[in-house]
Amino acid sequence: MVSVTRAVFGDLPSGAGTVEKFQLQSDLLKVDIISWGCTITALEVKDRQGRASDVVLGFAELEGYLQKQPYFGAVVGRVANRIAKGTFMVDGKEYKLAVNNGPNSLHGGVRGFDKVVWTPQVLSNGVQFSRISPDGEEGYPGELKVWVTYTLDGGELMVNYRAQASQTTPVNLTNHSYFNLAGQEHNMALLNFFTRILEKVEALLAQFYPEGKAILGAPGWLSRLSIWLLTPAQGSPNIYDHEVTIEADAFLPVDETLIPTVNAETTGSWCEALKPSPCPLSRKPGQSTPAPCPSTCPFPPGEVAPVQGTAFDLRKPVELGKHLQEFRIHGFDHNFCLKGSKDKHFCARPTSLLCC
Repeated sequence: MVSVTRAVFGDLPSGAGTVEKFQLQSDLLKVDIISWGCTITALEVKDRQGRASDVVLGFAELEGYLQKQPYFGAVVGRVANRIAKGTFMVDGKEYKLAVNNGPNSLHGGVRGFDKVVWTPQVLSNGVQFSRISPDGEEGYPGELKVWVTYTLDGGELMVNYRAQASQTTPVNLTNHSYFNLAGQEHNMALLNFFTRILEKVEALLAQFYPEGKAILGAPGWLSRLSIWLLTPAQGSPNIYDHEVTIEADAFLPVDETLIPTVNAETTGSWCEALKPSPCPLSRKPGQSTPAPCPSTCPFPPGEVAPVQGTAFDLRKPVELGKHLQEFRIHGFDHNFCLKGSKDKHFCARPTSLLCC
């Protein structure tokens, strides 16, 4: 049995509208979602001892989401992740997007799907949000109708994404929640930490790059300083105690701006990484079956590197902090190539050693 309640979460400035909160609750799970960016603000689950705790980062009030923050809990799009240099080609035409992450376009641009109010519809076991992204929004071609549905089934939260385009356009939707399975008190401290880090990084950028250039373009010593700032101080709550497993045999290496690298000599490619799944560009709007592969692919051959023997081999559980220290890396911001299958299968599992 799932209950769904609806309440006002807050009002946007200058009378721009009201943001609502929807709480979905079952015997095992409770989740709060707001209509601003389809954002998950809280996710309360029970551990093995039956103790309930909030395991995602979020703000208690709307004002927190209207300030600069790293997409806490929001749906991002039209395209999650980065588009190199803010440009892409479709049907022989070049489209230019807003550049908001170094030289690249990130998470849909300056005003992506996370920064708009969606239209809600209450369901018996959840809530569905919808919106129409007009042709040309943030530089993307075609009108795009989007539906994001959150439903509960016992202890399972399901998120379903659906989009319908009036013409060929890239679409890559995801939810951008930050998890800390240790629970609420740790999440609040981590949230405050993230906020302080953003303030420090902004201050550094303003001091050394008054024109607003990204930290990735900074001198080496400043980049290292930013990494130090992004590493929690001793005793600060973090997820270094979490065990992580990702069932991926390959990953995509990235360049200094976190764009997957291109290597004309490699035998790997995006298509090979997707197999046996069909190419997402081979299905035209309204078609139920894929068309033949386009003669001109907008994705040039890229490196698909095996995880074997690298820091990206997470096929067996690793304790995150020890693993990062062993390989002397600061974290992951890469695409892992999961095995394609029409059936449900294991992909990834995080576990908190602290709480579970």
